[in-house]
Amino acid sequence: MAKTVVLAEKPSVGRDLARVLKCHKKGNGYLEGDRYIVTWALGHLVTLADPEGYGKEYQSWRLEDLPIIPEPLKLIVIKKTGKQFQAVKSQLIRKDVKDIVIATDAGREGELVARWIIDKAKVTKPLKRLWISSVTDKAIKDGFKNLKNGKEFENLYHSAVARAEADWIVGINATRALTTKFNAQLSCGRVQTPTLAMIAKREEDIKNFKPVPYYGLRAAVDGMALTWQDKKTKQTRTFNASVTSQLAKALQGKPAVISDLKKTAKKSFAPGLYDLTELQRDAHKRFGFSAKETLSVLQKLYEQHKLVTYPRTDSRFLSNDIVPTLKDRLEGMQVKPYAQHVNRILQRGIKAGKNFVNDAKVSDHHAIIPTEEPLSLGALSDKERKLYDLIAKRFLSVLLPPFEYEETKVFAEIGGETFTAKGKTVQSQGWKAVYDYADDEDDEEEKDQTLPKLAKGDKLPVRALTETKGETKPPARFNEGTLLSAMENPSAFMQGEEKNLVKTLGETGGLGTVATRADIIEKLFNTFLIEKKGKDIYITSKGKQLLELVPSDLKSPALTAEWEQKLSGIAKGKLKSAAFIKEMKEYTKQTIKEIKSSNQTFKHDNITGTHCPECGKLMLKVNGKRGTMLVCQDRECGHRKTVAKQTNARCPVCHKRMELRGHGEGQTFACVCGHREKLSVFEKRRAKDKNSKASKRDVHAYMKKQNKDEPVNNALAEQLKKLKLDQ
Repeated sequence: MAKTVVLAEKPSVGRDLARVLKCHKKGNGYLEGDRYIVTWALGHLVTLADPEGYGKEYQSWRLEDLPIIPEPLKLIVIKKTGKQFQAVKSQLIRKDVKDIVIATDAGREGELVARWIIDKAKVTKPLKRLWISSVTDKAIKDGFKNLKNGKEFENLYHSAVARAEADWIVGINATRALTTKFNAQLSCGRVQTPTLAMIAKREEDIKNFKPVPYYGLRAAVDGMALTWQDKKTKQTRTFNASVTSQLAKALQGKPAVISDLKKTAKKSFAPGLYDLTELQRDAHKRFGFSAKETLSVLQKLYEQHKLVTYPRTDSRFLSNDIVPTLKDRLEGMQVKPYAQHVNRILQRGIKAGKNFVNDAKVSDHHAIIPTEEPLSLGALSDKERKLYDLIAKRFLSVLLPPFEYEETKVFAEIGGETFTAKGKTVQSQGWKAVYDYADDEDDEEEKDQTLPKLAKGDKLPVRALTETKGETKPPARFNEGTLLSAMENPSAFMQGEEKNLVKTLGETGGLGTVATRADIIEKLFNTFLIEKKGKDIYITSKGKQLLELVPSDLKSPALTAEWEQKLSGIAKGKLKSAAFIKEMKEYTKQTIKEIKSSNQTFKHDNITGTHCPECGKLMLKVNGKRGTMLVCQDRECGHRKTVAKQTNARCPVCHKRMELRGHGEGQTFACVCGHREKLSVFEKRRAKDKNSKASKRDVHAYMKKQNKDEPVNNALAEQLKKLKLDQ
């Protein structure tokens, strides 16, 4: 009997598929049934060969060898997962296998994972595609009833290959050129470099910002505060101090006469459903999760618990075909604290509004929402529960009525000058009943108040007239949440660029993709181009110097806009990938020429007096995301050593997180407030507190976890790894 191979991206998904497809016979890297053979990758099993794969002369990094532009680029099996590749290949080439179902993640990268394996195995059997947004049993069964023809995804695959090859050609060459030219561990790329440039520009804007003082006037009457409003500008502030000081004197002792009351019924609708970037922003804002951490936790909710739909989506809408499934999804959530809201929605009937259902705004995958899988909160970790709670509440809120309130605007005259106040009376909580925390208030001069009963013509004594003063604020430093926003919409950093490029970058989703932005930010931290102080992100001296050394167009989001426009054209079948790659090769040649001819130098301004134990050269002090490190300045040596680690241990004086410095018995906790104590003293102190969360075991477990680095699977990372940058 002819069989079908089903190729999953990970073992966990493979097991789920095998269970649904009744594949119970275990083999080496696969599960087999009467009709299907389910096998799996481990992420990428095949990748583009490193430069040394084209000749031993490229093992050493030499400027004179650049640019390296092989014809064509070769695929190789990744050594550490070579056994699994052979296991997959052995199933693909079986004589009784008639066709293949690609069941990797339903997106561009998932397509690349599967197609590269199939290409490397030299298999040409017919392809079908499983394209689903969740891995519940129901979704899998429905997906297999509606398998798509693999030919429909040829252009998506060509686009993915073009992107990977372009990143290799530009990234590998530019990184080798910068590193060898300036003898420093430098890397650049079409997404990471403009992202770094945005951080630098924000730093420059803050540095050059000149605060301007502004002034206002506030009148206190019984039961409310009135704010002065300029009759001409309608603003509640002026930059002329004499205006408010003169008014304060002139209006002294005069009553406030209510000149008008305006009452308006208003509605506020729930915010849109989550895409990955919006969820990463909220998780950082609410819980301090990094973008990478959010994606990692979300992946577990999707794959392991099967409680949410596909994570790497850029849509905040649902398609019409999902609407009939909403009832089942709600019923799966009928546990505290969601049950009361679920029942309310079911009683009033599910209403699919245009604010969250729109076929035109869903491309590959719809917004992140709960699946119909029955919810068991007890099975979730603290982080998983927090993230699920965000998704669940956002899902419930779009299905509930709007928040309704009556806004009252009060206008009063004091000595011929206009003063205002506003208040809000809630008519119906609507979707806001789902949330147990208040929304962030807008940064307004005039806040909502609980207003007393008033009538037009009322005359109220003014108990106090106060001059107010403030000053304009510089733009805030980026944190991971706001940097994600800037990457998604970088138009503010594209002054002077062509309008069509700005528009294209908006249409194609900005810098990077929802799936890659977290890795880009992480990479900027890991290569010490940026550092974190509290939640704020700062560019390092190394980052600033790198931006001075790279060609100017590599710093602008416009380059990404052009590339994304063409990659989108390839995915839609409007452009041939060969033409795009040819252009990238020419661009790379020009970039390398510019770097070679540069007269600039790179200066290490973070050099220490500590000698490298391997080569004897002086080491550099760098602030990594998880603490302070010493790194050898010689790129070919690359030795690194952690000297201080950020921990979860809290300072007994100010309760901020402390650093653990030193090694062995001399390890000492240090806090920014100045408090210091040895690890041994800390452990004794905490042992006395039985309810403490920072026990000796916890500290050691946390420090062990801190030492684990997550691998980044791409060609450039592999190159940097060989320089011992990640060791």
